[in-house]
Amino acid sequence: MFRWADVLKYAKYSNPEPPRRLELPEPEWARRLTPEQYAVLRGRGTEPPYRNAYCRSYEPGRYLCAGCGSRRCGRAARYRAISGWPSFTQPAARNVISYHFDDSHHMQRVEVRCNVCQGHLGHVFPDGPEPAGLRYCINSVSLRRVDEGESPDF
Repeated sequence: MFRWADVLKYAKYSNPEPPRRLELPEPEWARRLTPEQYAVLRGRGTEPPYRNAYCRSYEPGRYLCAGCGSRRCGRAARYRAISGWPSFTQPAARNVISYHFDDSHHMQRVEVRCNVCQGHLGHVFPDGPEPAGLRYCINSVSLRRVDEGESPDF
């Protein structure tokens, strides 16, 4: 189980080796992504709280990175938080997310990015439910939900 100490260790020292890498020139990212996805995934933006696709949607399925199709979180890790964005307790695997200290907007946070394509996903906080106590607060536009067993078309 991934814990806050693991998050801080990765953010401070070194992130895990990704399962694969996807590096594209920015014009190709702009072509592949919607303007909203591009602003969040490549521009490290944030979508409006409570007015996004997965904020109040709890349909079963797998959550994939909208940029590269890598699995980010599973249905079992999703929970009902009142943060305004979809929240998860654990990543799908230790090496699918990278962690970076973020002191933008006069706050100290830990940014989470897709470890495959380096797209901005959101932030992780140590105020989630037990047993791990993590809350991955993820932008809906950086995710794509697919049904269990469905193959994504990336």
